[in-house]
Amino acid sequence: MSATSSRPAPEERLVNLVVALMATEQGLTKDTILSTVAGYREQFEAGASKDALEKMFERDKENLRGLGVPIETIGDRADPEDLREARYRVPTAEYALPEDISFSPAEVALLNIAGSVWGSESLSADARSGLRKIRALGIAVDEPIIGYAPRIRARDAAFPALQRAIEQCRVVTFSYLRPGDARARERRIRPLALVEYEARWHVFGFDLAMDADRTFLLSRIVGDVTLTRERFDEALRAGAGERAIEGLEAVASKQQALLEVHPGTEAALRLSRRAREAPQGIVVPYVDRHVFADELASYGPEVRVVAPDDLRDEVIRRLRATLELHGGVS
Repeated sequence: MSATSSRPAPEERLVNLVVALMATEQGLTKDTILSTVAGYREQFEAGASKDALEKMFERDKENLRGLGVPIETIGDRADPEDLREARYRVPTAEYALPEDISFSPAEVALLNIAGSVWGSESLSADARSGLRKIRALGIAVDEPIIGYAPRIRARDAAFPALQRAIEQCRVVTFSYLRPGDARARERRIRPLALVEYEARWHVFGFDLAMDADRTFLLSRIVGDVTLTRERFDEALRAGAGERAIEGLEAVASKQQALLEVHPGTEAALRLSRRAREAPQGIVVPYVDRHVFADELASYGPEVRVVAPDDLRDEVIRRLRATLELHGGVS
């Protein structure tokens, strides 16, 4: 099996990275991570450019920080600004509970249920292999890291089929429902990359009917993804992930929402990670008005949309529909 076809899924790469960064107090250099952690190692060994791998690592690092994982950068003590030989780690103390916290029997039972998704089986063979290589480099692994490896699965049903199609370089077809359309439309694309942006998965590829690159939100794919027998050149995948992110960032830069958010709320915590301060509140870029409206409506009274008007109208429409569904008066 080729290195490409055995490449771990993006979410597994993130888990492997967290496991590796939690496994040692002294931290790991970027070179060590790229050459030993599953998800990077396969591409490193296959000859991927260092620049592309470093960009992937930086993107993964920011995604994890956005999810609340406290990745620490340890620079040169003599020159903290010099990050050429920087080491990265996740300080396990950040996860320790304060000594004055205790749980009731009922709370302990709930925690045990939640903990059932964790266990030694969730640490893949690749992750174990990576830890052995880290030890072989003389880097001490101090923590029992088995318990830190969650079973993570992509929520979108289309993800596994698209991932397989990308690995096998096969054209796919699927039905895609755009906002405002009454019916889903058939799409036929060469899938080139799966990317996570704004905590949502997208597939980037070449739309054969439109004869152009397109990015599709996985949550809008209706029904099954069909892998056809038609194949495409593996070289087309090179740099596809970076192009997809650049395209999404370009869209988001043109669509920005001015929001008033109550401090200390879940909305403030989640939105502030991708926002900049403004005199009246915060400004948050977004890609898809309808998807962003869903998110904002889910925060209820914690957030108010000041602008733009079309986004505010979409949020209000969702809140009124929820109120009517529960027997309220709008």
